[in-house]
Amino acid sequence: MNIFAFLLIALGAFLLAAKYYAAFIAKVLGVDDKNPTPAHTKNDGRDYVPTKNYIVFAHHFSAIAGAGPIIGPTMAILYGVVPAWLWIVIGGIFFGAVHDFTSLFISMREGGKSMAEIARKTLGKSGFNLFIFFTIVMMVLVTSSFLSATAISLTSIWPLAKIGVTGTDTILKTEMINGELYGHIGGIASTSVIFITICSPLLGWLLYKKGINTILAYALASLICTVSVVLGIEFPISLQPTAWMIIISIYVLIASGTPVWMILMPRDFINVQILYGGILLMAASLIVTGSMGAQITMPSFNLEEGIKSLGLIWPMMFITIACGAISGFHSLVAGGTTGKQLSKETDSRKVGFNAMLLESVLALCVLLAVATGLSFIDYKSIVWPSDPAVKSNPILGFSLAAGHLFHNGLGIPVTLGTVFGILLVEGFVITTLDAAVRLNRYLFEELWQIVFQNPPAFLMNYWFNSALSVFLMWILAYSNAFNALWPIFGTANQLLAALGLLAVSSWLLLKSKKYFFVLFPALFMIATTFVSLIILLDKYISAGQYSLILTDILLLVLSVSTGVLVFRKFVNFRKAEM
Repeated sequence: MNIFAFLLIALGAFLLAAKYYAAFIAKVLGVDDKNPTPAHTKNDGRDYVPTKNYIVFAHHFSAIAGAGPIIGPTMAILYGVVPAWLWIVIGGIFFGAVHDFTSLFISMREGGKSMAEIARKTLGKSGFNLFIFFTIVMMVLVTSSFLSATAISLTSIWPLAKIGVTGTDTILKTEMINGELYGHIGGIASTSVIFITICSPLLGWLLYKKGINTILAYALASLICTVSVVLGIEFPISLQPTAWMIIISIYVLIASGTPVWMILMPRDFINVQILYGGILLMAASLIVTGSMGAQITMPSFNLEEGIKSLGLIWPMMFITIACGAISGFHSLVAGGTTGKQLSKETDSRKVGFNAMLLESVLALCVLLAVATGLSFIDYKSIVWPSDPAVKSNPILGFSLAAGHLFHNGLGIPVTLGTVFGILLVEGFVITTLDAAVRLNRYLFEELWQIVFQNPPAFLMNYWFNSALSVFLMWILAYSNAFNALWPIFGTANQLLAALGLLAVSSWLLLKSKKYFFVLFPALFMIATTFVSLIILLDKYISAGQYSLILTDILLLVLSVSTGVLVFRKFVNFRKAEM
């Protein structure tokens, strides 16, 4: 089937949803710009800061996107193009966008509170405690998964012959391995990430302290991105994965304790230029190659191999695609940072609903890029290697596919396109780690208040909680392979989304508003994630992966406890109405 049809049908569905379904949800929620937002009522210059809509969108989108909508579809395409495409489109509209819009709006309406605080209001103290415990587990999993993926991809190398270039016709640094010439792809991204990080405080100062105009802000961000790539080509940095884990962990520890305007927001604003450009390049390349008659080279349905490697298509494909369809992490970003920065209530629709749809567009483009830009044999050797000694590297798989897609569609040199592909992922993995560790710091502070009546001062210190978050992230990433971490991360992530939707449903119930459009996706995701935890537990027991066994059992206990709590809440409410 021609890729053009896959692209146009999906884009048409997203546009209709943004216009009509988002309007329906906004009407149910009661979005009204007459209500002041917490960014104005609680403005403290640190966390609560009224921010221009385009800057908030850039921060929110880059924080929620990360590597999820790239890694997930790249791995899940093993089941076949059609089932993965269907879940991205349907899930993105009726599950993910609903979750993001409603959780962001309610966080803002409740004074910029986290989803845990909203769970306290809607589900009581038990709901709050469960949300805190569960979210901490999920955040450790997301950060460890992304740290592992980043460390592997920053050291990526690939045979030049398979890229389609020679040693004299490439911008990559080369190395001869077993008589074959390899190109170092990850080193360029390493230098780029470092340079962007160094420049972030300067741009943050200009944006927030000097108030430079929009055009100049975009121009400076684009210039920094361009210079970072040039420097990466000239001075690529090559280190071992373990070294990168340590360096990134130290950076995230520092970044999570600084004001949002200094590193987090400007870094997101710079990185989002690459992400916007990547989406445009992929969409343009897909349109051009599609109009030229390019066909899907991956199998439309490949259930047998997908089931063999990952498990039953339901639930495993759904949790593998993860952020491209629905992600609980988004509600944490909404309640942790974004909900504190919106200037108007209508911005919650523009940022919440539309950012999720744009993430689904990214996942869609990734799916089609891999389906057309990489041979199935090479895909399996990179993403699903048969040799246990070879580590899965989905970021490299996507980057190579993107390089060939850009070349076939727009004539961009394959090596340059491949480097851009890996840059597209790397900056946003680091950005997600920034936001995630910061959010986990908030959660640990709330946890100590649950455990202790009067917590010791050191437990409430943000450097201590940031260090604890970083340590747990590092130890889990160091001790487990990426392809073992990703499924349980995806499960925890979507289980958190279900919990967020349940909190939203309860909030709507208490406000006597319609809630079935939120409750249905919540129940579906509970069933999906519960079954996936059972399947994964059997795998972990067979493999003797004890840390993941304990994590899985903990998530099962938390999910059952949450289900019982919500069931009682709805039953008691119905009884009170009678």
